[in-house]
Amino acid sequence: MFQSTIGEAEDRLCSKCGSNPSLGVEAAVPESENPEGNPVSTEAPTAAGKQRSPVRKRRRSYVMLKILGSWLLLLVFLVFATKWFFNDLPETRTPATTGQPEEKASAEDIALKQEAANPCNQTFANFIAATTPEGHNQFVIDPIQTAARMSRFYSLNPMANIDPSGLTLRDLGVVHLPGQRAVETYWTLMDGRTLDAVFIKQNDEWLLDWEHFVRFSDYPWALFLAGSGDSEGEFRLLARERLADERKGTNTISMVLYAPRFGHANETGPQSPEFLVKRDSSNGKLLEKAFALERSGKRVFDVQLPSINPEGLIRVRVKVRRHDETTGRSFELVDVVACHWYSSNNPGLVISDQPPAK
Repeated sequence: MFQSTIGEAEDRLCSKCGSNPSLGVEAAVPESENPEGNPVSTEAPTAAGKQRSPVRKRRRSYVMLKILGSWLLLLVFLVFATKWFFNDLPETRTPATTGQPEEKASAEDIALKQEAANPCNQTFANFIAATTPEGHNQFVIDPIQTAARMSRFYSLNPMANIDPSGLTLRDLGVVHLPGQRAVETYWTLMDGRTLDAVFIKQNDEWLLDWEHFVRFSDYPWALFLAGSGDSEGEFRLLARERLADERKGTNTISMVLYAPRFGHANETGPQSPEFLVKRDSSNGKLLEKAFALERSGKRVFDVQLPSINPEGLIRVRVKVRRHDETTGRSFELVDVVACHWYSSNNPGLVISDQPPAK
């Protein structure tokens, strides 16, 4: 409209500079204004973006945190749900890995456990509360025969310090001994120790198998290995087969013996030198069968309680002879009396050329 003739634009002024366009003079547009009439920012666009970014970043951070938190909660839930689900599947539990028995207890065994639970608890509490061998002797099986062995044992071994008030019965199972049934129990103490005790009914009383409980041996194993005491004795020990896979084709079993640690079932005491036992001997056959039974997750006398021995170790009663010679000290495995610690001379297993012991 400003290209019209001078006469027509005479009274018109520029809306930007206020000059008469008819004069042909171009006025500079103020730098503070843009062609739209809005103020022009003196900051670069990037600067303006930076001024607004903290709010946007905070909003984005909150959203991302919520998303991550939701995923973490979902993952934790899935982990625990999966663990719970698979732990409850019976087929995934094997005695060798979880210690759970394969077979369920019979109705007779269940009734026996219910009958024996309270009396065994009372007997054990009274036994532990006693402070002398004479006091202990009132609550053990075969007290007359046990008295002399108990006196000798405590003269060589310290009496265990146990607080009866801290005893908790953890588990209970039946032992099918030849001609009778016993009850085996696991107990926990406030200090974390674990005790296992066996009770047998005699004269209508549930009494403690003391030799099993204290792991009775004729002499302390550590002292015997060091050359002290008689040259031959009977010991309750833990046995481990060495190089079982590597020695499958050989005619001997390589074995070492350990003293058990009272109250610490997962630990072992002093270790013996290596024993080589011929596989075709009665001792070799018995040991081979006992180690195979342990690998299968089962126990002698159909005991349904899980083993608390360290993995790969079996309980044995053995006779060992020490040879003190000028050339050095050596040891000989004389006999494997039993593959358990119960006060029974039955070996616990039957081998082909050996009739069952009565």
